[in-house]
Amino acid sequence: MSTRTPLARSARRATPALAVAAALLTAVGAAGAAHAETAEVDPFAPDFGPNVTVVDPATPQDEVQAMLDALAAAQTDAEMSDARHSVLFLPGAYGSAEDPLQARVGYYTEVAGLGALPGDVEITGKLEVYNRCLADGDTSNCLALVNFWRTISNLSLHVNGAGQDGCRASANFWAVSQAVSMRRLDVSGGNLSLMDYCTAGPQYASGGFIADSRLPFTINGSQQQWLTRNSVVAGWSNGVWNQVFSGVEGAPDDADFPNPPYTTLDETSVSREKPYLFVDEDGRYAVRVPAAQTGTRGISWAGGETPGRTIPITDFHIAKPGDSVGTINAALAKGKHLLLTPGVYDVASSILVKRADTVVLGMGHATLTAVDGAVPLKVADAPGIVVAGVTIDAGTVESPVLLQVGKPGDGQASKIDAANPITLSDVYFRVGGPHIGKADTALVVNSDHVLIDHTWVWRADHGVEGFTEGVNGDTDRWNTNTGRTGVIVNGDDVTATGLFVEHFQQFNTVWNGERGTTVLYQNELPYDPPTQADWTRPDGTLGYAGYKVGDDVTEHTLYGGGVYVFNQNNPSIVTANGFEAPDAPGVLLHHIMTVNLSAGTIRHVVNGVGGQADTTNIGVPQYLVQYPLP
Repeated sequence: MSTRTPLARSARRATPALAVAAALLTAVGAAGAAHAETAEVDPFAPDFGPNVTVVDPATPQDEVQAMLDALAAAQTDAEMSDARHSVLFLPGAYGSAEDPLQARVGYYTEVAGLGALPGDVEITGKLEVYNRCLADGDTSNCLALVNFWRTISNLSLHVNGAGQDGCRASANFWAVSQAVSMRRLDVSGGNLSLMDYCTAGPQYASGGFIADSRLPFTINGSQQQWLTRNSVVAGWSNGVWNQVFSGVEGAPDDADFPNPPYTTLDETSVSREKPYLFVDEDGRYAVRVPAAQTGTRGISWAGGETPGRTIPITDFHIAKPGDSVGTINAALAKGKHLLLTPGVYDVASSILVKRADTVVLGMGHATLTAVDGAVPLKVADAPGIVVAGVTIDAGTVESPVLLQVGKPGDGQASKIDAANPITLSDVYFRVGGPHIGKADTALVVNSDHVLIDHTWVWRADHGVEGFTEGVNGDTDRWNTNTGRTGVIVNGDDVTATGLFVEHFQQFNTVWNGERGTTVLYQNELPYDPPTQADWTRPDGTLGYAGYKVGDDVTEHTLYGGGVYVFNQNNPSIVTANGFEAPDAPGVLLHHIMTVNLSAGTIRHVVNGVGGQADTTNIGVPQYLVQYPLP
């Protein structure tokens, strides 16, 4: 998260979750006490618990609008709260040209359609995120840099700003930063703006991700980085530092990189769209699991149903906060898939996903929090396992890892089918923030043929823990909220599309496997090393690169990478290189950069090559078109 002032780092708790919304619309299911894995699931009305609201097109629009307004009011400042919500629209039309449905989407909120195709749910109006104002009674310090954790998907949106002022009516605003995804959308009728130029003018944002969507003219504006994958766009304007397009029809040309700073890949080498909940023609709930694809371009639903398989909701264990890990593991062992309804789950032992093709799907940013140093989630070396829509938090006792994919050195990794990779979609990690957090490593991938499709791995640079903020003050965070490494990839043939990793205390990402590919990498080095000694390696090297390709790797490719420095607590700290990679013919870093955000120094972009990012060139990227140099 790129910030500019201490005020941008302030955290707020949410207002209590929505009694008013519950009174306006009926949530599917009842409150979620622990329940047996053998409980029958009604395919027409599954019990998703109290934090899921299903909207019917027959519901009076004033009630739908009031519910959405109440939810937005509760979640707009709920950055570090434990509230989690899903709002699901049954197939049908919502809003009209005369009376559009206009809603803001707050923290930990998922808004999704329940159709088999995006066009089955038609919303005339807006689904928006504005700059968040953090000072002077919510009237100043307005920015989007902390607009995290929200999702919209699987619907069509006809942009209509009727009733809004001229600026607000000019676009559908989606001013967001990390851990925010737009998937499977069909947007028309007006521009899409990824910045809010109406609230205190354009301000920086640090996003983001779009996939499998058909978009109108899109204003990137002040977004520091962005990945758009497998989509169709009518036009694109602006870019700050690092804008990447992969398999996007209508994407801008990148021949003049870095002016503008575009990286454009004609196809996506490996992709799998995120599973989605839907209601079939008979009214039964099910989950569609898209198939993995290679060499793809454009949207998956252009010709109708997205290729893949359908799993009836009756084949899922529908978990709720309060369910024991034993209950969840017993259901998985019996062949069930896992649906995590919105909420925070305290996990004192590992949830074990062992069976090939098992799906773990989180709703409403369902969050697994480690207890007593547990590893919250372990995924076996088995083809086709999909984990999607899940957030994993470190607890107050150090965990060795938060998500482990495959066992280290067990010889099973090679059994993964290249045509059916293990897939992680919209899986987010957090060390610190809502409470003290400790983890050695957030994500370890030991298996071969794994696809990481959008992740944010965050050692929190701010939170509610009460640490001192400001220059030379925040040593408590460095010594208490500990996270050494964000991501370690040991498996071969692993692909990451949208890899965001920030603030870890040693290497943020270490890639040891062969034939790895990353499409868009974003990193901020830690803000809070107290001294240069704390940020110096045992061999005397100054600091740790934000992206490290293992010394013995012979084949690796990175497209569009940025490492940023903001050593807020000790601006004199120096990092030798933003990137490190072996000098091997098969290792290519394409379109990479470093940038100074106002404190600290990165001497070189990669391996002693590239300009220095320091306080003489704040906000001015130091680019390399490729490494090794031609």
